[in-house]
Amino acid sequence: MDNDRENATPVAASAGAGRKDGWEREVLEKLAYAALREQRARRRWNIFFRLAFLLLAAVVLWRALDLGESAAEVSGPHTALIEIDGAIASGGGSGDADSVIPALNRAFSDAGSVGVILRINSPGGSPVQAGMINDEMTRLRAEYPKKPLYVVVDEMCASGGYYIAAGATKIFVNKASIVGSIGVLMDGFGFTGLMDKVGVERRLLTAGENKGFLDPFSPQSDAQKAYAKEMLDEIHQQFIQVVREGRGNRLKETPETFSGLFWSGSKAVEMGLADGFGTVDSVARDELKVGEIVDYTEHENLSERVLKKFGAAVGAGAWQSLWSGSHARPSLR
Repeated sequence: MDNDRENATPVAASAGAGRKDGWEREVLEKLAYAALREQRARRRWNIFFRLAFLLLAAVVLWRALDLGESAAEVSGPHTALIEIDGAIASGGGSGDADSVIPALNRAFSDAGSVGVILRINSPGGSPVQAGMINDEMTRLRAEYPKKPLYVVVDEMCASGGYYIAAGATKIFVNKASIVGSIGVLMDGFGFTGLMDKVGVERRLLTAGENKGFLDPFSPQSDAQKAYAKEMLDEIHQQFIQVVREGRGNRLKETPETFSGLFWSGSKAVEMGLADGFGTVDSVARDELKVGEIVDYTEHENLSERVLKKFGAAVGAGAWQSLWSGSHARPSLR
């Protein structure tokens, strides 16, 4: 009996120890799983908050870039403002006909606008873009004869910028503004002399005797130079005609008027290239008698900017493929 008790005691003790070890292991496993779940939950919340912050930042940036995309609807009378700031060029932002013309149409068609002010700060650019904008200004002035269209010059209104300004009812400048430069140019470089010195041979294959016209690595023939000059003269005469029609009897022509020179704003008023001095605020207040100004300028939003950059890159590649990147184009600047 004593032996049986002695033998039974270690077995019972061992069983109790086993139950104790199992209980501790179970508790440790539960604690480990709980810690793991908490860690996973914390990681998920961190990811969620980071994504939420990035989304919020993207929305704020998007809205910031979209501000001023279109003019707010104003029920009362107001002065419509459109700005051209920079070069006159296709895809060039505020100087692009595709941006200016829709803005002009919205400004004129709005029942609340009493007149339109086109603020220009431009050294010039494409005669095509400038011509398209000028033509639309002429059309809208005829369609809305009771709504005057004024141009207010900021720092500069030269060449293509003035081509556009000539279509306005009146032009207002600052006495120190740069105005004029009524001319056309086509510029480029010639490297034939340098190539001869370093022993480089130009190998250009074309189909059509003038396909390599104005190629900077080939000699310029007298016939091609005369042809380019004739084309520039033609565009120059178009420019002159637009200025004469737009300014009418106010223009005091001299031999220098259409020579490509530019003048200060005060001199431009004397020459009849401008009508007086003023700012956007003063013209809205004194000429249109409405100080409330609404901006109709079309501003690119983020998505349009990205798409335009992509399109410009593709277009530039296509242009180089077709024209080999060597052709100078006429420019009003």
